[in-house]
Amino acid sequence: MIYGERIRLVAIEREDLLLFVKWFNDPEVREGLAMYLPMSLAQEEKWFEEMLTRDPNAQPLNIEARQDDDWVKIGNMGLFDFDHRARSAELGISIGNKDFWNQGYGTEAITLLLRHGFETLNLNRIMLQVYADNPRAIRCYEKAGFVYEGRLRQARYHNGQYYDILNMGILKEEWALGRDVNA
Repeated sequence: MIYGERIRLVAIEREDLLLFVKWFNDPEVREGLAMYLPMSLAQEEKWFEEMLTRDPNAQPLNIEARQDDDWVKIGNMGLFDFDHRARSAELGISIGNKDFWNQGYGTEAITLLLRHGFETLNLNRIMLQVYADNPRAIRCYEKAGFVYEGRLRQARYHNGQYYDILNMGILKEEWALGRDVNA
């Protein structure tokens, strides 16, 4: 487990799949994700089996939030598309439990995963892509230290319209500098 102040990151278990299917079948949750079709439990089980064959560093993690004396699953996240030579990876996150939206849990989870990526995995760069029409996510990434790196024009088609996709990234030295400033 990887602990933060209000959250922890834990391994995904088979019994979590029903919860994931519930989250990803909610159109509001799916809005900021690359998936656009509802998903079945069979599809999620197939994903889980494939996920278990990946490098452990590339396996996503559950995000759990402390609630009273218990832990509640609120989403999942992970690093993927590792480039070991350049020491870089891409970050993905989803807060599926809408009761935990707009309370800073996404920023805290990202900050925790950045620490893991830079301190434990010795990455030099972590990047992500975000839809330009998702200002809440963009603000979350900026608060965690990501900077705008580029734009893929009209790279997303959603509900009859084209939208840009933004590339954002953070370097280990920027992250370390941000930590020193906030310490």
